[in-house]
Amino acid sequence: MSTPTLTPPRQPLFSRLPVVSHLRKSVGLQRGMLIVGVVLSGLFILTSIFAPLLAPYGYSQLSDGSGSFPTQQAPGGKHLLGTTVGGYDVLSRVIWGSQTAVTVIIVSVAMSLFLGVALGLLSGYFGGWLDRILVVVADAIYAFPTLLLAIVISIVISRGQSSFWGGIFSCAFSITVVFVPQYFRVIRAETIRLKAEPFVESAKVLGASSLRIIGRHIFKNATRTLPLMFTLNASEAILTLAGLGFLGFGIEPTSAAEWGFDLNKALADTSSGIWWTGVFPGIAIVLTVLGLTLVGESINDLNDPRIRGRKRAGRTPVPSANPETGTPETPAEAGKP
Repeated sequence: MSTPTLTPPRQPLFSRLPVVSHLRKSVGLQRGMLIVGVVLSGLFILTSIFAPLLAPYGYSQLSDGSGSFPTQQAPGGKHLLGTTVGGYDVLSRVIWGSQTAVTVIIVSVAMSLFLGVALGLLSGYFGGWLDRILVVVADAIYAFPTLLLAIVISIVISRGQSSFWGGIFSCAFSITVVFVPQYFRVIRAETIRLKAEPFVESAKVLGASSLRIIGRHIFKNATRTLPLMFTLNASEAILTLAGLGFLGFGIEPTSAAEWGFDLNKALADTSSGIWWTGVFPGIAIVLTVLGLTLVGESINDLNDPRIRGRKRAGRTPVPSANPETGTPETPAEAGKP
């Protein structure tokens, strides 16, 4: 009589989410880095969501009921982080800037994911002339400096316009063009590897169509690294957006708040000892990029079986079974002849 095998219960969907599942299996320094990254990233996202409630003023507001705002006022009073040379409240600009950054990340990374994954699946599965053309185009785009390519695309798309959605989509499209080759190359390599697996060959023998094989068998297995790439590309998107704004190709202050543009306008203040107009937008960029990078790097480490398999410090090793007697073997007995 055969002994029935007991299968462990399936964990809830929330426990299997990328960041949550990594938190459950992280230990030591890995867990500390991941928690810090999650906290910083969570603060960034919550600030962007509740920006209308947290910001004391609008991103382009220059006055209130008591009159016009003073220019270059030091932090304190009703302007906790001071004001800029144009009279904008620094705290409000920093808070509203998080909303602009999140919008650009969502639009740019979503478009990059869609185009990069779709082209990578088609190129890797069908191969031939389509694969050769897409690889050459992707390599050509990847060879250009990231920021320079983003500047060129931004100029072509925006045509000097600085409206909110015009600036958002201009930055998003320029970042998308930069990110698509990264997703394309990763998904293409995984598709080529998976195409030779036995389960794909079995599906072909059973008469499954190419569309069904790509969508049902290859897509789920080829896109497991996307959460990691998303976090790393989100931080790079913020840096690219800040670079575009710092060089004058971002969004004007009357259309939206953008940290890179505020840093550009703060350059002239440094020689006058006015530090608050540039320090606080810079801190916002650093903390946001640091949080997203810590999350991405922690996920990358925990996805490595060699690192994930390390035992907790101070835990007694699980005794292995003796193949002859079937009894557990202690570490001391394991070393005996």
